[in-house]
Formats: sequence, C-alpha cells, structure tokens
Amino acid sequence: MSADLDELLFALSDPTRRAVVGLLGQRPRRSSEIAAALRASRPAMSRHLRVLRRAGLVEESSIDEDARGRMYSLRPKRLGDVRSWLDELEGFWGDQLGAFKAHAESRSRKRR
Repeated sequence: MSADLDELLFALSDPTRRAVVGLLGQRPRRSSEIAAALRASRPAMSRHLRVLRRAGLVEESSIDEDARGRMYSLRPKRLGDVRSWLDELEGFWGDQLGAFKAHAESRSRKRR
C-alpha cells in the first residue's frame, strides 16, 4: 500500500487539488465549472484532474448531451484509505506517548 499511499498524498499535497476535492465533495461538476470556480485555466485544471484521477480520488464520466464534456465526481473511499493510514499513525503515537507518560510518572514517583 506504500506506493498507493504515496500517490494519494502527492495528489492531496497541492492546494488547488485539495480545493477540487472540496468542490467535488459537495456535488459532481464539469471540468469547466471547476476551473471557473478556482480561477484556473482549463489546461491547468486538466493537469490537476489527471493527477487526482490517477490517484483514484476522482472519477470522470462523459456527459450524454455533450460528447466532449466531462463530469467529475469524488471517490470518497479513497479518502477513507488516507483516514485509515492516519488512524494507524495516530494509534502508534498514542501508544508511544502513553508508554512515555507511564515511564516518566514512575520515575517521578521513585524520586519522591
């Protein structure tokens, strides 16, 4: 899962891509609508959307009335993968800090 997680974190490392994820969290949107909302050029938005698609964070579908138009929607399960990793990390540090606290408190009691 390491390479997969790296790709997810890379995709989310850019503020524009995080803003795209935020917009798509509200509802699916056309690529032109996303570009306009974020005041980005269409070519720049296309590059951002490509990174998000490769990471599996968004999916693209064609619009029936417009063969050239694309609709983008969020794939929330991929955000759940990031959340799972963060939960594991938090659990590890929680255990480590708990052990350190117990050690420090026992040393403090011995000095008294």
